Amino acid sequence: MAAPFTSLDSFRGLLAAQPAADTTALAAAQVRNGQLTKPPGALGRLEDLAIWLAGWQGCEKPSATAPQVIIFAGNHGVAARGVSAFPPEVTAQMVANFQNGGAAINQLSRTFGASMTVHALDLDHPTADFTQRPAMTEAEVVAALLTGWTAVDPSADLLVTGEMGIGNTTSAAAIAAALLGGAAQDWVGRGTGVDDHGLTRKADVVRAGLAAHAQALSDPLQVLRCLGGREIAAMAGAIARARAERIAVVLDGFICCAAALVLHQTQSGALDHCLAGHVSAEAGHGRLLAALGKEPLLNLGLRLGEGSGAALALGIVQGAVACHSGMASFAEAGVSGG
Repeated sequence: MAAPFTSLDSFRGLLAAQPAADTTALAAAQVRNGQLTKPPGALGRLEDLAIWLAGWQGCEKPSATAPQVIIFAGNHGVAARGVSAFPPEVTAQMVANFQNGGAAINQLSRTFGASMTVHALDLDHPTADFTQRPAMTEAEVVAALLTGWTAVDPSADLLVTGEMGIGNTTSAAAIAAALLGGAAQDWVGRGTGVDDHGLTRKADVVRAGLAAHAQALSDPLQVLRCLGGREIAAMAGAIARARAERIAVVLDGFICCAAALVLHQTQSGALDHCLAGHVSAEAGHGRLLAALGKEPLLNLGLRLGEGSGAALALGIVQGAVACHSGMASFAEAGVSGG
C-alpha cells in the first residue's frame, strides 16, 4: 500500500483535505438531546460533548466503548544539555514498563476499557541536538509522522496519544515558543522535576534553538523538523490520521498539545475533532490550550505525560455518551414535560 504522504509538503496537502464533522448527525443529536428525560441543559458540558462526538461519528447516538491509547517514545539529543532530571536511558526503561503493564497509563487504559499500544521510535539514535542543527532530517520527521498515522486503529471510537522521551518538555517548549512567540522562560517548566538551575538551562537551550533555526520559524512543519522529536511528530501523525477516520481525539498535556499545535498552525480547523482532556501543572500548558481554543475537562495538577490525563478524561466522555445515547426520551419514558 502506498504511503499517504512522502514529504512534508504532501502531508501539508493532506491536512488541507481532511473531512469535517457530519452536520446532519450533529443536528439529529441536538434534537435528541432536547427530548431526553432531564431539564434543558441540566447535564451541562456533558451535553455538548455528546453532541460534538455525534457529529464526528456521524450518528445520532455516539459510542465510546472502543477507545485507543497510543504511546510513542523517542530520545532527544538535546537531553545531553542537562535539561532533564533523568538520563536518556529512562526512555527505554519506561517503554519496557509500559509493555509489562506497570505504568500509570496501563492502569488508566484498563480502567476505561481502552486498548493500548506502545511504539518506540529508533531509541538508539536520538534526534540531533537542536541547538547545533535540525533535530531531524525531512526523511526522519516524515517517517515519524507515518509511524503515528499507521498506529491508529480505524475501528476506534476515541483516541488518546501519549509520549515518553527524556528531554521532550524542552522540545515542546521550543515548538510553542517558535509558533506562539513569547520568552523562552514563559514556556519551559519543571518537566521531570528539574531544579531552578535546570529550569534556567532549559530556557537557555530553547533560546539557542530558536536562534539556530530562525529561518524556519515561519513554517510549523519545519519547526517540528528542526525543534521536535520523533514521538512528538508521531503524535501529530496520529492526530491527523484520526481526523481522516473521523475519530475524536482527547488531547493530553503540554507535549501532546505542542504536537497538536503544529497541526493547528499548519491548517486552520485541523483540531476541530480534538478536545482537551486536562490542563497540566507544566508551565505553559494553560497558555497553549488558550492558543488552541480548547477548554480542558479536568484540572488535577497532573504532569506525568504518558497520555495519563487524557486517559482519565475518557471517563468523562464515556459518561456524556452513556447519558446521551442511553437515556430515554420523555415520550419513551412516559414522562410529562418533553
